[in-house]
Amino acid sequence: MNSLGKRCLPWLLALPCGLQAAPAASLPAPIQALAQQGYEILDSFEAPGGLTGYAALYLSRPQTVYLTPDGQHAIAGAITDARGDKWNQAGLDRQFGAAMLRQLENSAWIADGDAKAPRAVYVFTDPNCPYCSQFWRDARPWVDAGKVQLRHILVGILEADSPGKAMALLADADPEAALARHERQPGGGIQPLARPPRAAADKLAANHQLMERFGAFSTPAIFYLDATGALRKAQGAPSPASLAKIMNGE
Repeated sequence: MNSLGKRCLPWLLALPCGLQAAPAASLPAPIQALAQQGYEILDSFEAPGGLTGYAALYLSRPQTVYLTPDGQHAIAGAITDARGDKWNQAGLDRQFGAAMLRQLENSAWIADGDAKAPRAVYVFTDPNCPYCSQFWRDARPWVDAGKVQLRHILVGILEADSPGKAMALLADADPEAALARHERQPGGGIQPLARPPRAAADKLAANHQLMERFGAFSTPAIFYLDATGALRKAQGAPSPASLAKIMNGE
């Protein structure tokens, strides 16, 4: 498992492409105030007692916020019932999972496998990461059978030339074929770009920011939906048992 270190590119100040935090001007005043304090409002939903719920991120962690019926106050935390049980926890997990999944779907990933595969698994991948290569190899039975499409979100955090290699893959005319050649060649085959195009640099910077926002600081960082629809994370090259869960959605 390889950790995010001082060599990584600076994070962009803007949110990554795809799902954005809701525009502050369109939110009720108490929710706007929380957004100004660093809450990233992802989605809204109906809650008990006339409350309106908001799925949010705060310091890269899921946070639920509720707006009172009069629209004048916001409450951050969990709703509990008369038995002390958290309200709709499974539903909230799915709500967050769906919101976060949309960010992954709209990131700058490179496909690995059939676009018609019934299952997609996202993985933050560094071109110099041996554990990423191991995961790529271990996943072949599911990918080659058309059951899973891996979606590699390229980052450059491990070695000094990792960003250049990641941008070379992102800028290639056929990124999927370039990634496959790189992974099949022992030690990797891609050469870093000395003068990468701006589009590739922007994609890489957005991927770095997304990785940080997802609380992932080493590669491979794997995100997938389990059987309940909740978004799960696996860090590092998974064991055979964990690999089966990831690939089968258990």
